[in-house]
Amino acid sequence: MSGVGISPREGSSRSNANVPDFIRIFGILGLVALLGVIFGSVLADMAHDWWTDPAWSQGMLLPPLAFYVAWLRRDYILTLPEVPEGRGMLLTAFGCSVFILGKLASEFFLARISFVIVLAGLIWTFWGRRRLHALGFPLLLLATMVPLPVMFYNSVAAPLQLFASETATRMVQALGVTVFRDGNIIQLASISLGVAEACSGLHSLSALVVGSIVLGFVWCNGVAARILLVAISIPLAIGVNVVRVAGTAILADHNEEFALGFYHAFSGWLIFVAGFGILYLMAKVLHRVMDRE
Repeated sequence: MSGVGISPREGSSRSNANVPDFIRIFGILGLVALLGVIFGSVLADMAHDWWTDPAWSQGMLLPPLAFYVAWLRRDYILTLPEVPEGRGMLLTAFGCSVFILGKLASEFFLARISFVIVLAGLIWTFWGRRRLHALGFPLLLLATMVPLPVMFYNSVAAPLQLFASETATRMVQALGVTVFRDGNIIQLASISLGVAEACSGLHSLSALVVGSIVLGFVWCNGVAARILLVAISIPLAIGVNVVRVAGTAILADHNEEFALGFYHAFSGWLIFVAGFGILYLMAKVLHRVMDRE
């Protein structure tokens, strides 16, 4: 019997359209409530880390930013066909497995990142791959809100402390200041400066990497340009931190107050703003050079 056939994609979209709105709303609310029950304590602990740990304070801005970006793209996202795919349940199941593993191993990173994985799996399951792809950047922002594992953080912090202290010492000596280094301690004539973990550069590193992701999304069109911008942000963050340590040592040699209190904190903000400004200029350059089309 001849006639116009309906493809599985079209049939799925029509069947979803026939579902009453109140059932869809109750289903969404029920799913949100279930996610709250499962991940509520995990997300609360992560929010506490954002509030108390300066290294991850930018995490407080990332969920609202992710939601805002998704909201800006809502018209485009809703024009894409809603095609539920059962394969999304595999990603959801993987996220649940990561959550269970994180709970059993008391590994906060796994338990926290599993929330983003489960969320991506649910979007794929109920909305399809095209909408999942359209929401890829907001999901990436949510992934960057998760603090790195403590083991990784500690293993990176110590080498960065030594690198910052050694490089800053050489810079200061090249400018004619009498100084020598003992481990992560910079010895001046009248004061000793300790390059602590907070001065290792990890604070600015995590913030500038997130900033490079946002700037890449805003300014760069190609994936290669965005990846390169993120790669540039890593040595840039380390470099500006070395400049900060060296500048603090030079100023402290003239006046010890410049190494303490307000001046020390202000120099950190000033150097970060300078680093972000350089990153902004690099994003514009990469856009002009690599996104000509």
